[in-house]
Amino acid sequence: MNFDWNYLFSLALYPDFWRATALVAWLGVLTWVIGTVLGFLLALARQSALRPVRWFAKTYIWLFRSLPLLVLLIFVYNLPQFAPSLSPVLSVPFWAGLIALVISETAYLAEIHRAGLISVDQGQHEAAHALGVRPVGKYRHIILPQAIRVALPSLGNEFITIVKLTSLVSVISLAEILLVGQRLYTRNFMVIETLVAVSFYYVLVVSVFGLFLSRLEKRLDIARMTGAEITAPANVVTEAPATARRVSDEVVVALDHVRKDFGDKRALADVSLKVNKGEVVSIIGPSGSGKTTLIRTINALQDIDAGRIVLDGGDWISAEGNYRLAADFHDRVTRLGMVFQSFNLFPHMTVLKNVTFGPRYHGSGNTDALRAAAMGHLARVGMASHANKYPHQLSGGQKQRVAIARALAMDPEIMLFDEPTSALDPELVGEVLQVIESLARDGMTMIIVTHEMRFVSRVSDRVVMMEDGHVVADMTATELEASPADSRIRRFMLQG
Repeated sequence: MNFDWNYLFSLALYPDFWRATALVAWLGVLTWVIGTVLGFLLALARQSALRPVRWFAKTYIWLFRSLPLLVLLIFVYNLPQFAPSLSPVLSVPFWAGLIALVISETAYLAEIHRAGLISVDQGQHEAAHALGVRPVGKYRHIILPQAIRVALPSLGNEFITIVKLTSLVSVISLAEILLVGQRLYTRNFMVIETLVAVSFYYVLVVSVFGLFLSRLEKRLDIARMTGAEITAPANVVTEAPATARRVSDEVVVALDHVRKDFGDKRALADVSLKVNKGEVVSIIGPSGSGKTTLIRTINALQDIDAGRIVLDGGDWISAEGNYRLAADFHDRVTRLGMVFQSFNLFPHMTVLKNVTFGPRYHGSGNTDALRAAAMGHLARVGMASHANKYPHQLSGGQKQRVAIARALAMDPEIMLFDEPTSALDPELVGEVLQVIESLARDGMTMIIVTHEMRFVSRVSDRVVMMEDGHVVADMTATELEASPADSRIRRFMLQG
């Protein structure tokens, strides 16, 4: 038996094949796009805090990943026998096939999205929370761009699967590529030649999409995103206006009998603490003493089991009964600037966009004003020349200084520092501490969790020491200096 090359080449111009190819491409793209959107929503539902929502998502994924597509196609196409009102839609093979494919593929695409969502560091959620970004804005601007970048190769692979699965739609008489081929070789018996042509058209659809996908992957690849140093404009203000360093009697933050347990471990045991306006309070103590838990409760990055927290004299966080936040939490949380030990910069944004994101999200000014203000904050921390770079181009110390500038851009009343130097190499610690000291000189209210004892001695108005979830010492700088050299707090500071 000879292979008929002339017949094969003639199929390159066969109109029915091109119409079927366009149909397959359109069916595949629609299934992929709709399934990708629905799959993302299902992935979010899979991670919901609401049990019924999680149960629905898990059940959907389990059911439709278990059900063969062929069975689903036949069921959907024949559904009008039981529900005649659906006949205008489901009696059309294209729409019946699209609906069945979307129902099935959404379950697979949801798990791909879930993998992408899980890959996004928890610090990204916390940074968004600290900037007062609501859930929709958080997922739109921060989480989704990063999750899609991780999930994109698998999402593209699923499109290829969808294109191949369109061949099953021939069972409900949709004239896709395989059915056109079958009709041909049943007439002329040139099975091999016809199937080679069928394969070519499927490969064509996949290749065109693959080219588009590879370009999109390159565009979203953070490692390829680079920015050069710039010369900061001459009119950029490099320091905040000088203010008198004064601690007032006004209490801006108050923790009242706060308790937090993690299983059998009591992280905070009946902690009460007040911070006055303009005061710099350093929280020290051994590892596991509750320092980080304490500072994270202030802006609700960590919930509490008992007690209450007051901000600027108003209700803020309470666990007297059920845990609850103030009704205007997302608006007032911007009064608290938060700097994390792991920086938590947004990797897909430039340094400048990181700093302008919060004010822009909250509509705090026009683009030019926000950019000028952000450049001023970056200049203040010595990072204006790096405004166009991405976080992966910076050293640890540079990242932390950008993180400070991002917090300052929200014009906070209080700055919270959670071990701001713990993730830095020793030679980079000094540049970050200098920035924090300059904020102290400018009168910024600050609560600092740190293990840099010499820094604590230089900058603190008060030092609070914690052990096993308890505040074991709370002294002003004067009281600390006058305390016995063998006191627990002095010994701890000398060891540090």
